Amino acid sequence: MSTFDDRESAFENKFAHDAEMQFRAEARRNKLLGLWAAGLLGKTGDEATAYAMDVVKADFEEAGHEDVYRKIFNDIGHLTDEATIRGKLDTLMGEAKAQLMSEL
Repeated sequence: MSTFDDRESAFENKFAHDAEMQFRAEARRNKLLGLWAAGLLGKTGDEATAYAMDVVKADFEEAGHEDVYRKIFNDIGHLTDEATIRGKLDTLMGEAKAQLMSEL
């Protein structure tokens, strides 16, 4: 393999790794968001975990995180407002990335 081929392979591997880490961080953020919302709904234990998994699954409806926001807002919009939910999305993304980094 030439140096160019080595560099190309390295860039492809980095891109694949970065995409996987982003996917994992978003899934972790969605789970954390689901657990937070479950707490507001009074769910605990297995019921809270199941709800969090429903939030994770909601992210597969469309690209981006608006599908997750809509699910959460439809479920807890009467308990909080849009700014709080969107703020939680941002805050929990940082927490999710930190958790993933600590696992490496």
